[in-house]
Amino acid sequence: MEIDIFEEKENKLFNRKEIKFYVDYDGEATPKVLDIKSKLVALLNAKKDVVVVDNVQPHYGEPKALGYAKVYDTIDDLKYIEAEHIIAKNTEPEEEPAEEEEAEE
Repeated sequence: MEIDIFEEKENKLFNRKEIKFYVDYDGEATPKVLDIKSKLVALLNAKKDVVVVDNVQPHYGEPKALGYAKVYDTIDDLKYIEAEHIIAKNTEPEEEPAEEEEAEE
């Protein structure tokens, strides 16, 4: 999977950078939002907590997708502005303790 950033715009009103990018995933399944987020964090040299992938739209018949992400200045700005469902899809699921071990005891 390769990411090509083609537009990066500063939005002072919301204290964030808005990024438009292409994802090329030749020979692979459409990448998950969390995989794209990890790659963007590395490319932009940003903190993982302040990056939000808003949407990813695959092109029909091509291994390519158009994406839109935002990089906030602070976590507080992100929590104040972003909708709950966007934050939820950008949060990694937490490991739940195995219930099987508790049932055996």
